[in-house]
Amino acid sequence: MTTVIDGKNVAASVIQTVKSATAALEKSSGVTTGLAVVIVGDDPASHAYVGSKSRMAKECGFKSVQHTLPAETKQEELAALVATLNADPSIHGILVQLPLPKPLDSEAIIQSILPEKDVDGLSVVNAGKLATGDLKTGLVSCTPAGAMVFVRRTHGEDLSGLNAVVIGRSNLFGKPMAQLLLNANATVTIAHSRTKNLAEVCRNADILVAAVGRPEMVRADWVKSGATVIDVGINRVPAPERGEGKTRLVGDVAFEEVSAVASTITPVPGGVGPMTIAMLMANTVIAAHRTAGQTPPQF
Repeated sequence: MTTVIDGKNVAASVIQTVKSATAALEKSSGVTTGLAVVIVGDDPASHAYVGSKSRMAKECGFKSVQHTLPAETKQEELAALVATLNADPSIHGILVQLPLPKPLDSEAIIQSILPEKDVDGLSVVNAGKLATGDLKTGLVSCTPAGAMVFVRRTHGEDLSGLNAVVIGRSNLFGKPMAQLLLNANATVTIAHSRTKNLAEVCRNADILVAAVGRPEMVRADWVKSGATVIDVGINRVPAPERGEGKTRLVGDVAFEEVSAVASTITPVPGGVGPMTIAMLMANTVIAAHRTAGQTPPQF
């Protein structure tokens, strides 16, 4: 019987831990966890994301601050705002919603956020800490951190003896995911568009993580019997059965057929997706604990 991971359920349990830790920190040291979200321009999808992040921060008991800037904001104005937030001791996490409108240089802005406040885990300092196995002082990018919660809840903390394959080598997901698996003692292969015999490589995986952005690319004959399959892809495809012009969301894994082979699988939607905001809240409360000299909660 295949276990389908309920991402909403797992995310809710992470949020519950965040709420308890936030309240405990405030009680023990008088520190209110603070998250600042910066959005530039009027992209509707970005505003929807930011709205849900700000609402969740308030629900967790955070001090939630949102800075909404016009699309014509200059690089130096945005840099000045980040510098102000860096210097504000009541703010423990800073998130700049991407993509930024052109011609703003998002990379320069992201790297200007203090690594200890970089709750998106995108700074080269946090990437370097993850690469060297420093999970005690670094912050991990939210989506791989969320996917790793599923892996730990399925296989435990120690992945010794297990083969993991990550399809995709992006800095946002593929590389940090591979590092997390490696830090947990898995034997890790990173596969990508230039990999020969991709299906064969995937068939070796006890843990298969797909993050390539190609709808239902991973088929049943790519998957080892009994494997854990984590699907990070979110692809919109035509759904004529729902009516003219309608679409539906699918992952990078052909869910129905792979479910017959895998022992554990994440659905799309409702798998990794809900974990991203939950892990953003987790990173923020971890950052607040470190600033206060307290031991942060484990997720």
